[in-house]
Amino acid sequence: MRGKFITLEGMDGAGKSTHIPDIIKLLENKGVEVVSTREPGGTALGEQLRALLLNEPMHPETETLLMFAARREHIAQIIEPALARGAWVLSDRFTDATYAYQSGGRGVLANKVIELEAWVQGGLQPDLTLLFDVPVEVSVARLASARTPDKFERESADFFTKIRNAYLDRALNNPNRFCIINSNQTLEDVKVEVKNVISSL
Repeated sequence: MRGKFITLEGMDGAGKSTHIPDIIKLLENKGVEVVSTREPGGTALGEQLRALLLNEPMHPETETLLMFAARREHIAQIIEPALARGAWVLSDRFTDATYAYQSGGRGVLANKVIELEAWVQGGLQPDLTLLFDVPVEVSVARLASARTPDKFERESADFFTKIRNAYLDRALNNPNRFCIINSNQTLEDVKVEVKNVISSL
């Protein structure tokens, strides 16, 4: 039986990565093999591209193309083989992030992202996407006290507003796949909400 593909999305500072260990534990306790990965990255080549993408200035379309180059390798080496053997794949970001950051934030035309998505992914889509949502001011405040920021985390509040709006539009247009998690509540409340969603899947 083919495995399930779960993605976690949200602005920087939304807190999505915090919940990955709990999701892994929950699924493994149910006897599920879990492959945890991330984008950009996930493969040796993907991690090299990640270092460039998070730190080097570049044209928005170059950024988009490199995201999809890393994604193609990620799908071929990690995601598809795991799903085919029945494992569940848990990915910290996937293509919705490109629609949010490169299209929504950077202004790359959505039809270009759509074409790349069809070429790189074929029909592959997540079975479930958890969108961790917080107000922009909360995200900015959290990032201010975080580690040394990458180039995305150094962006303005206006940039994050565009990203949040793009994510919420994606959720609105894909209601059967998205589940919006209110990440502007206590950590324990968020954990309960995440656990309920994953358990239902």
